[in-house]
Amino acid sequence: MIHKTAIIDKKAKISESAIVGPYSVVGPNVQIDEKTIVESHVNLSGHTKIGKNNKIYPFASIGSNPQDLKYKGEKTELIIGNNNVIREYVTANPGTAGGGSVTKIGNNNLLMIGVHIAHDCIIGNNVVIANSAAIAGHAEIEDDVIIGGNCGVQQFSRIGKMAMIGGMTGISRDVIPYGVSYGNRNYLNGINLIGLRRRNVPNKDIITLTEAYKEIFKTEQLHDNLKNLNGKFKENNYVKEIVNFINKDKKRPICTPFSK
Repeated sequence: MIHKTAIIDKKAKISESAIVGPYSVVGPNVQIDEKTIVESHVNLSGHTKIGKNNKIYPFASIGSNPQDLKYKGEKTELIIGNNNVIREYVTANPGTAGGGSVTKIGNNNLLMIGVHIAHDCIIGNNVVIANSAAIAGHAEIEDDVIIGGNCGVQQFSRIGKMAMIGGMTGISRDVIPYGVSYGNRNYLNGINLIGLRRRNVPNKDIITLTEAYKEIFKTEQLHDNLKNLNGKFKENNYVKEIVNFINKDKKRPICTPFSK
């Protein structure tokens, strides 16, 4: 159902079961899939694909040009998955040619009021980003991450699976999977035990992960610590995720307990 006051370009592709509310504007290259609800006063533009069962609240601006001076109007995309809640005043930009040409937001995410998702970001599934947090270009946020309000995530930063970021934290160093990080410039403060328990991770795995964390971060010589890591730790899938995350891009700074 499309409200009579909505402005819809004739080329836009909107499912018959989608809803577009009063005074919303939908551009020519926008696709909206089944049962997605676009409330009033929403602006959808650019080459934007929106999946099923999403709900977009008033005054969100989705798909407008990247805030990158190198962007010259080339065709790039914003792809949003299914079952996302996108609250008021959220902004999300498509990619740039130099960054892969696509911004992706996965499934089952909650973007609270005023969140900004910049160009070429990759947002996983089941991510919660609280009010007024800003995610700069090329950042990658893996599944099940929680980011507190008023956080700033620096460009190219990585936040690993099920990490938790405290409110008003400036992320300038990559955060390991299952890590807890906060501070004016972020440092690591242990493992996200609450998140692991909520996901019903077995206690033996939590204990192993906690012990491995102590070994990985026992000194500032991170890569030497990884080389000397006990074999029993390396066999644990949760520890493997941390090790692989650190080794994936050795040029990126990793958030540690020594980062203060």
